[in-house]
Amino acid sequence: MNTWIATCLIVSSFAQAPVENDYYKLTPLTIPDAAYLEAGAIDLLPDGKLAVSTRRGEIWLIEKPFAENPAEMKWSRFAHGLHEVLGLTHRDGWLYLTQRGDVSRIKDSDGDGLADQFEVVNDEWHINGDYHEYAFGSKFDKDGNIWVVLCLTGSFGSESKYRGWCLRITPEGECIPTTSGIRSPGGIGFNAAGEVFYTDNQGPWNGTCGLKQLIPGKFVGHPGGFKWYDLPAAKAAMGEKPQEPLSGSRYMTEAAKIPKYVPPVILFPYKKMGQSASGIACDTTGGKFGPFENQMFVGDQTNSTVMRCFLEDVDGFYQGVCFPFREGFGSGTLALEMTPSGSLFVGGTNRGWGSRGSKPYALERLDWTSKVPFEIHEMRAKPDGFELTFTESVDPATAGNVESYTLDAYTYIFQASYGSPEVDFSKPKIQSATVSEDGKSVRLIIDGLVAGHIHELTAPGVTSKNGLPLLHKEAYYTLNRIPHAN
Repeated sequence: MNTWIATCLIVSSFAQAPVENDYYKLTPLTIPDAAYLEAGAIDLLPDGKLAVSTRRGEIWLIEKPFAENPAEMKWSRFAHGLHEVLGLTHRDGWLYLTQRGDVSRIKDSDGDGLADQFEVVNDEWHINGDYHEYAFGSKFDKDGNIWVVLCLTGSFGSESKYRGWCLRITPEGECIPTTSGIRSPGGIGFNAAGEVFYTDNQGPWNGTCGLKQLIPGKFVGHPGGFKWYDLPAAKAAMGEKPQEPLSGSRYMTEAAKIPKYVPPVILFPYKKMGQSASGIACDTTGGKFGPFENQMFVGDQTNSTVMRCFLEDVDGFYQGVCFPFREGFGSGTLALEMTPSGSLFVGGTNRGWGSRGSKPYALERLDWTSKVPFEIHEMRAKPDGFELTFTESVDPATAGNVESYTLDAYTYIFQASYGSPEVDFSKPKIQSATVSEDGKSVRLIIDGLVAGHIHELTAPGVTSKNGLPLLHKEAYYTLNRIPHAN
């Protein structure tokens, strides 16, 4: 019996197949007509209010953002007249914001609910009015710095200072050039260890969208900002500019030649996982958001989705896998904010690019229902295959059958022209699937792993011990490096 028919028979034995909403409930917040809330950034404040910035330059405060009934929430405008705020974080009574031309901080000094003090913290970089010059800012890192990723003026280069770079803004307002090679960021955030990542979008030197790590002194792929290495501050912080990648090559081929180059840790297969990777959040809630503690969540503006990402260290470098997680958001997913209580706030806009979510803007809260979905929990690379762990015990007969899985491998061209098709296809063979004694993991032995390729695994035939199919059967592992055998 083929796996598709077997899965259909299993699902038909249940009154209704499980769906995402069974496990993660989506609550749309009721946005006042006065707030054109294309949410660019979100921050939970110490007093329990939620601060939300807009691409139109306003900041709104929401009282009772965790209320079950959105009608109980109270909205008020805190500030306006700003310039496309795409970063919010707070410290010592100040709300820090990253807008198009600077990092500033604002506060309400007289307690009337309106910001009345505005101070520029740093405006070291330049803008020229082009719509593409986004600036995304992080929360504070462990040293009190805000990391800012600056979009190029256009897809290919820029004459505006530090465009195509990541800068760190210190607590004293100093600008530290940090990482070069950025094209068009869609979000920035931390993993559970406090290391910094951002999303970059398909275009020149980006065959598809990806999740990339920001490491001081390194280069992440796009040479359009190389001219800023000539600035004294950049040279002092970064050293000499790296060798320019060879257009038409492959990511890992160039990584072997260019010591400063850090390839994407996860490539998001184009259209399959989205077309405009965006905000980043990490689940550090200790289980309040479900079984995915310390994993990262990434939005996609075009598909109006949130993806789930698991990273692992292989030979001193991060690489990992992305899974579908939640779809159905009202607008194009942009800003993500994970709160300590286990709610994920998601802001959206469809301005500039269309989105599956049909609304011009939206703000929604995603909460775990306490039901555990049957999912691939982790996918780890091994010298001769992969190890899958699951959120629930598997059925040994289906999970131990190689016919329950399919596997394809491919990559993208690393090139100066816009984007790339999938290339260099191969079909690694799954030789065996061994289920662990506790039923929570499966070891896949594979002939034909390809370093530098995405390995697209589907598991339509795998069911849980209770007979449920996987909520999401797809996994896309970016196998930059194959681990060495111990």
